[in-house]
Amino acid sequence: MKRQPFFQLTQSAVEQLAGNFETPLLVLSLKQIEKNYKFLKANLPKVKFYYAMKANPDVRILEKMASLGSCFDVASDGEINTLASLGIAGGRMIYANPIKTSSGLRACAQNGVSKMTFDNLAEIEKMAQTCPGATVLLRFRIDKSSAHIDLNKKFGAAREEALSLLKAAKAAGLDAAGICFHVGSQVMYADPYLHALDISREIFEEAKAEGLNLRILDIGGGFPVPEPKVKFNLSEILGQVSARLNEDFPNVEIWAEPGRFICGTSMNLITSVIGVNERNGQTWYFLDDGLYGTFSGVIFDQWNYTLISYKEGDEIEATFAGPSCDSLDILFRGRLTVPLEVGDLLLVPACGAYSSASATVFNGFAKTRIVVWEEVKAELGLEEALATAV
Repeated sequence: MKRQPFFQLTQSAVEQLAGNFETPLLVLSLKQIEKNYKFLKANLPKVKFYYAMKANPDVRILEKMASLGSCFDVASDGEINTLASLGIAGGRMIYANPIKTSSGLRACAQNGVSKMTFDNLAEIEKMAQTCPGATVLLRFRIDKSSAHIDLNKKFGAAREEALSLLKAAKAAGLDAAGICFHVGSQVMYADPYLHALDISREIFEEAKAEGLNLRILDIGGGFPVPEPKVKFNLSEILGQVSARLNEDFPNVEIWAEPGRFICGTSMNLITSVIGVNERNGQTWYFLDDGLYGTFSGVIFDQWNYTLISYKEGDEIEATFAGPSCDSLDILFRGRLTVPLEVGDLLLVPACGAYSSASATVFNGFAKTRIVVWEEVKAELGLEEALATAV
């Protein structure tokens, strides 16, 4: 099965970058961002994409996506104002947080953001008061999601409430224009999307019978990125989704909100072993980045990062921990690795999503520096990164 290649640094590039910038260091490839966006555009030609900036709001990614013509999924006044400060018009944003703050709605009104989602009656009144006439999409719940991260535990109206909520939005003077769903994160096959599209078709038909003119369908995100020991064929998944959209929604405007897929494979972390210890019969390796930093995705995203040491030897079981003084800051227990020493470098590929975005400065550790690969490669005369299919 063929996989899409993605950005991964070579050993020599890792060593030279660490020598020039020190560690920890995040290396961002804007070329990979562009490749990922164009891949989605090619495989879902009917879809208008709104980058979910929560996955990675680095300004350079936002600028690259804006230059490619992408729109943006925002969830707060902070995200709205960030995009506005970059000159991105409110018409290119959807306020896709079903539960909105007063400051978020005011930011919409101030910046011309008129598209938003909702999943309950209370939200209708809030939107109608601050953003009268807004174009709104009802988000419905997908029960029994099989996704890596089930986003339906917190958001989404029950299927049987969809029509009444759409009617209520229209009665409040809002433009009840469509519906949306999110099957969850890191979905490995097409069935969850196809199931959600079946429900969407039913809601469209029921709404039409009640005199509602639904014209927009937002299929959310969830498109997967490569991870160890997990196999999927993304071209096939998207092909099935695209065929169903063409068949059942030929005259409907289709939106999607990819986040992880756009940025997940665009970043590599270079981190160093700063300590070695033996505890209860197991070796512990302490790294200069941890759960409160780039590895925050271990907790918040339930992600199992790949660690590449470039060393050879018999593997042992070891525990990997971060640099903070908090005992919570343990990344992996019982991870197989070749023996390491203080000063050894580790490469963590495909760590662009929900990593630096949720990092903190806890314990006084600064957030990990981010450099752009295409810039430092030229400056330092580095060799090209690997395009590795896994």
